[in-house]
Amino acid sequence: MSVGPGRLVRLSALSLRSKTFTLAPTRSRVITPTSINSSSTPPTPVARLAGLSRQFSSAQSIMAPVTKQYDYIVVGGGSGGSGAARRASGWYGAKTAIIDAGVSGGCCVNVGCVPKKMTWNFASIAEAMKAGKHYGYKFGEPDFDFTSFVEKRDARIKVLNGAYENNWAKEGIDLIHGTATFISEHEMEVKPKDGGEPFRITAPHITIATGSYPTKPEGIKGSEYGITSDEYFSIKHLPKKMVFVGGGYIAVELAGVMNAIGVESHIFIRHNTFLRKFDPMLQETLTKHYEELGVHVHRNHPGIKEVIQVKAAKDESDPREKELKLIMNDGSEMVTNELLWAIGRGAETRGLGLENIPIKLDETGHIVVDKYQNTNIDGIYSLGDVSGQVELTPVAIAAGRLLGNRLFGPPEHKDDHLDYERIPSVVFSHPECGATGLTEPQAIEKYGKENIKIYQTKFSAMYYDVFPPEEKKKEPTQFKLVCKLPEEEIVGLHILGKGCDEMMQGFGVAVKMRATKKDFDSCVAIHPTSAEELVTMR
Repeated sequence: MSVGPGRLVRLSALSLRSKTFTLAPTRSRVITPTSINSSSTPPTPVARLAGLSRQFSSAQSIMAPVTKQYDYIVVGGGSGGSGAARRASGWYGAKTAIIDAGVSGGCCVNVGCVPKKMTWNFASIAEAMKAGKHYGYKFGEPDFDFTSFVEKRDARIKVLNGAYENNWAKEGIDLIHGTATFISEHEMEVKPKDGGEPFRITAPHITIATGSYPTKPEGIKGSEYGITSDEYFSIKHLPKKMVFVGGGYIAVELAGVMNAIGVESHIFIRHNTFLRKFDPMLQETLTKHYEELGVHVHRNHPGIKEVIQVKAAKDESDPREKELKLIMNDGSEMVTNELLWAIGRGAETRGLGLENIPIKLDETGHIVVDKYQNTNIDGIYSLGDVSGQVELTPVAIAAGRLLGNRLFGPPEHKDDHLDYERIPSVVFSHPECGATGLTEPQAIEKYGKENIKIYQTKFSAMYYDVFPPEEKKKEPTQFKLVCKLPEEEIVGLHILGKGCDEMMQGFGVAVKMRATKKDFDSCVAIHPTSAEELVTMR
C-alpha cells in the first residue's frame, strides 16, 4: 500500500493517537528482502512521524528500571509474533516491543520447518544417489558426514536468527530478551534473560504468540529417557536404531528421513494408518509405501508401558551408545538407541501469569479466540499454535499481519482476519504429499454423498521410468479431486508423489479461488510433468 498526496492518515503512537496529518507526496521506503517471511514492500512508514515521540532502538536487550509504555506488545518472537509486530511497526509506526524468552525466530526457524526441510533435503540427496544406478551412474552406497551437515545447517539457522533481529531493528521494534508475566490485563512484568532487574511494561494492545511445545506422555514410567522433536535437531551422530511414537506428520517426516539415511526406523501407531487427519488415499498409500521403503510400521500398537535406560549416552548429541529397553503393554519388548515422542504439542502458556487475568482457555489449555484473534479480554489477542488453530507457520504469519492491519491500519482494514478454510499444507514424507480443503469423508459429511464427485488417478512418475518394473511399481503418485455438485467446485485436492511439495502452492491458489473441474480442464497441461494429471483427469 502506498500513501498518495493529500491522504489522511491516522497515527497510532500513543502521543499522536488523536491527531490527523495530511502527507505530501513521498516515496515508499524499501525494506531489504531476506530469505525469511519477507512481506511485500510496505507503504512509506506513515507512522515514522511517530518517531516524534520515540527514538528507534536497536534490537538488543532492554533493561529499563521504570515502566515502559508501548502501543503494542507482542509476547513471542516466532513467526506469528514477528508477522504481527513487523506489520504494526514497519507499516503503521506503532511503538512496538517483542518480548521473547527463547531464540529469535521461534520453533520454525530453530527446531521446526527450517532444520526439518534442510534435513529432508539431506536425505533426499541420499535417495537420489541410490536411484542414480538406474540411470547409469556407478558408485556404491552413499557415504556421508552427517556431523558436517548438521554444523552447516545450524550455521545457517544462526544467520536466520540474526536476520529476524535485523529486520526488527530496521522497523523500529524493541526486542526484549526475557520472560513476561501478566500483572493485570494491560501490564506485564519482564524478567530480562541476562539477569537484569525486572521491570514493568504496558500497552493498550497485547498479542500472545508464544507457540507450543512438544509433550511427553504422562503415566509412562521412564518416558523422560525419550526425546522430542526439539532434541532431535541436536543429534550430530546417527543412532543405529530409532523408534518414533506417533502417527502425525512429525513422526512420519522424521522417521522417513532417518530411514533414508540408513537408520533402522520404527513407527508405533495406535491405528492401522498414520496421518489420520489427511484423506484416506494419502493415509493408506503412504503407510504401505513406508513399509516397502523399509520403515517398520507397527500398526495398532499396544503402547509402551515402561522405558528402561540400560545405558546412557555420554553426549546427548551422540545416541550411538545409548540403550533403551521398551516394555509394551502386551508384554513384548524392544531395545533401541533412541526413542522420540511425537504424540502432540501443548500450548506454551507457562509463566505468562494467565491466572492473574480472566482470560478464557479451552479444555486443552489453548487460548480461546474469535475469527479476529480477539480473546475475551479487550485489547488482548492471541494467534499461532498457542491459540490452537491451524498449527502451521505460514498460518501464524498471515494471521499476525492481518491483525496488525486491523489494529493499526487505515479504516479499510477494520475487518481484516484470516480465513482458516482451504489452507494448503505439505508433509515432507517420502515421497511428499499435500492437501488443501476437505477430505472425501469430510465433504460427504458436509454436503452429502450424492452431492460429491471424486476424480482420482494413480501412476508412476517419469522419474521412475528407467527403474526395474518391480521397483517402479512401488513408487506411487496419486492425485484426488473432491468436487461439489452441480458446478463441480473443487472443495478438496490431495496429492502424493515426487515434487508434490512444490506443485501444491499453485493448486492451493486455485482451490482458494473456488476453481471448478471445468476451470482445471480448460488449463493447458505442461508436458511431461506429474502435475499435468491434475488438469487432464477424467
